[in-house]
Amino acid sequence: MLPRRQELGIKRPGGGRSSSVINFRTTVSSGSVRRSSAVLPSLLTFLVIVASGGLLLMIEKGLLNGVETPPPRGNSGRRMELLRREDGRHSPAAEDVDSQIIQEIRNRTIRTVCSQKNMPHNIWTLSPLQRKTLLQHVLVNDKHRFLYCYVPKVACSNWKRVLKVLSGALESVDVNIKMDHRSDLLFLSALKPDEIRYRLEHYFKFMFVREPMERLLSAYRNKFGEIVSYQRKYGVEIVKRYRKGRVKDASVTGDDVTFAEFVRYLLDEDVERMNEHWMPIYNLCQPCAVSYDFIGSYEQLHSDSEFVLQRIGAPPSVHFPERQTWYKPVTTETLHYYLCSLPQKLLRELLPKYILDFSLFTYPLPNTTTQHCRH
Repeated sequence: MLPRRQELGIKRPGGGRSSSVINFRTTVSSGSVRRSSAVLPSLLTFLVIVASGGLLLMIEKGLLNGVETPPPRGNSGRRMELLRREDGRHSPAAEDVDSQIIQEIRNRTIRTVCSQKNMPHNIWTLSPLQRKTLLQHVLVNDKHRFLYCYVPKVACSNWKRVLKVLSGALESVDVNIKMDHRSDLLFLSALKPDEIRYRLEHYFKFMFVREPMERLLSAYRNKFGEIVSYQRKYGVEIVKRYRKGRVKDASVTGDDVTFAEFVRYLLDEDVERMNEHWMPIYNLCQPCAVSYDFIGSYEQLHSDSEFVLQRIGAPPSVHFPERQTWYKPVTTETLHYYLCSLPQKLLRELLPKYILDFSLFTYPLPNTTTQHCRH
C-alpha cells in the first residue's frame, strides 16, 4: 500500500522569535531602498500571503501560475565589482542592488514565517527524525569555527572539497579525485549535546539554496540518467509502481524513468523520509530551528562563496572550485521544457511540498500558463 500523501500546513502567526534574524553581509542602503520602492507593495503583499497561509490556497486554485516577481527598478544586469584585498582575496566594493533586496526580503520572510506559533525555535524542539536529518547534514570545522549545512545539488561536493582542504585532508580543491562524501568530514551528529549547543551558539553558520524545481530537475537528470545504483534502488520501483503492466516485469532496469513518473513518486513520499537529493531544503537544514548567519544562493554561487571564505578566515590560497567539466547545468530553457511538459495537475500538487523553499528563500513560483509555455 502506498504511503498517504503529506499535506503541508502553514501555521497561523503566533509567538515571536528574536534569534531567527539572518545577518547578511550588508544591509540595504537608503539609496537601494529608494530604487526598489516600486516593488515594495507587491513584496509586502507576498509576505502577507506567506504569513497567512493563503499561498497554498492560491496554488490549488491556479491563481499564481502567471505571477512573476517584478525586478527591482534600475540596472538589474549590473554585476558587483570586485577589488583585490591586500591578502589576495576578492571582496565586494559595491553590492549588487538586486542581491541586497533579495537578501533583505529573505531575511524578513524567514523571520515572519519562523515566528509563527508552532514553528521550531531551536533544534531541541524538532522531532527526533527532523533533528537526526539536520545534524547529519551539518558539517563542522573547529579550526575556522563554522558550521555548514550541505544541500545536495547545491554545489555541496565542491564545498566538501573546501572543508577537506581547510582541515588538511586534501592538498587542493583542484585535485582530480572522486569525492568521498563521508570520510575526513566531521558531522554535527557525531558530537555530544553540549558540544552541539556550543557550536550552534558560537560558530558562523551558513548554507546555500537553489530554485526548488531546478534543483529537483538536476537531481532527476543526474540520478536517473547517470547513476546505476539509483536506477536500481529507486528507478525500478518507480517504473513498476506508476507504469501500467510493469508491476511483475523482471526486465525493468529503472533507467528510463520519466519526469512525470518521478513527480508522481514524490507526491506519494513523506517529505521527512525522502532521499536527501530531493528532500526540501527546509527539511534538510531547518532554517527556523537554526539561526543561520548567511544563506547563499546557487545563482550567485561564486560571489557568495568568496564572501563566506573571507568571513571564515580561509587562507588566500583556498578558492571555491570551478564547475566540473562533466557537469550538465540545468538551463532556463531546459527547466521550462520539463515543467511545461508536465501535466499541470501534477505540478499544482507538487508545489505545496516545496512551498517553504519557494517562500522562505524568495523564489517565484514557476510560470506554466499556456501562453508562457507556447514560447
